[in-house]
Amino acid sequence: MVLRWLAALAAFLVVAFIGIIGFGDFNQGIDPQAGYDVAGANSFALIFAIGLVVGFVVYAVVEYAQTRSLRSISQQFDTRTIVLIPIAIAINIILGQTVAAALKLPIYMDSIGTILVGALAGPIPGALTGFAANLIWTYVLPAPFHSDFAAPFALVAAVIGLLAGAYSRFGWLRPRPDRSFAQLGLGALVALVVVAGIGWYAYVRFYGEGLDLFGTAENALFTILQWVVVLVIVAAVVGFLGLLFWRRDLSVAYVVVAGVLTGIVAALISAPISANLFSGVTGSGTDFLVAAFRAAGSSIQQATFQQGLLSDPVDKLVTFLVVYLILSAMARRTKARFPQGELLVEDDADEDWAGAPA
Repeated sequence: MVLRWLAALAAFLVVAFIGIIGFGDFNQGIDPQAGYDVAGANSFALIFAIGLVVGFVVYAVVEYAQTRSLRSISQQFDTRTIVLIPIAIAINIILGQTVAAALKLPIYMDSIGTILVGALAGPIPGALTGFAANLIWTYVLPAPFHSDFAAPFALVAAVIGLLAGAYSRFGWLRPRPDRSFAQLGLGALVALVVVAGIGWYAYVRFYGEGLDLFGTAENALFTILQWVVVLVIVAAVVGFLGLLFWRRDLSVAYVVVAGVLTGIVAALISAPISANLFSGVTGSGTDFLVAAFRAAGSSIQQATFQQGLLSDPVDKLVTFLVVYLILSAMARRTKARFPQGELLVEDDADEDWAGAPA
């Protein structure tokens, strides 16, 4: 299994490198009418699409060479998965266009369908859902659901789907109900330490030392923004602890870590795309944060990383918690009928362990 994924990743990287270096049209610069690099954006979308197709083919070839079948792929695409994918794509586009483009909130909410498919069906359907949603969003749909900016970020959406499928396989999204308060407290502590460690490293790496997030504490606007960031972090911690102890489900801690990790990965991939193709302006509510960091003296590359490392972890944390609540509301029998559904229901061993003394 590991060999298949490594071969697919290597094939994708080779195709992407050759495409970007040898065939991509990245010399046109910013189109004055569109306000972004139209040719570059289309080149990115096409190169990544070809790279993902080649990676998928290599995965299938390696699997067939190992097992003389394609069972690990075919079993992820049962009838329920095929029906769910277009519904999930519609959810992504409608919520994404409403939250980021229409309401101009500094989050996206365009990955709920992707993560849901990845969790229920597997990494490959999850990746397909995310990638297809972004391409359809740009190249198929008319206004008001059209987005000029979604297609180049299709790779990010595909990675989110892959990660969701992987978390499901690792058992991170499986319910662990009725835990003791001692077990919940330990889970909360571990999750907070992991998230805080990741957050502190990202902060020091991309923001510098000290507590001056925007680099201009004497500016009243940036001071207010800093306090907003602090309040959001406090609200997230309180909300996490409240949900964890209210539901008494240890999986909430796993979901929080999964969301933050996914947000960090998404930010690291999407920031260079945003900076080089769109100058940080993607028509969403996060544009304000990029502008704030730019006004504080950051370069466009720094500003997009700083914005991404603020917005993406929060966005993916909220998105994973929404998917967790959806999965919790689904009947056990309904979940179990999906390809990875058995990994999303508690088993007898969990129930026995939950009843053990703390």
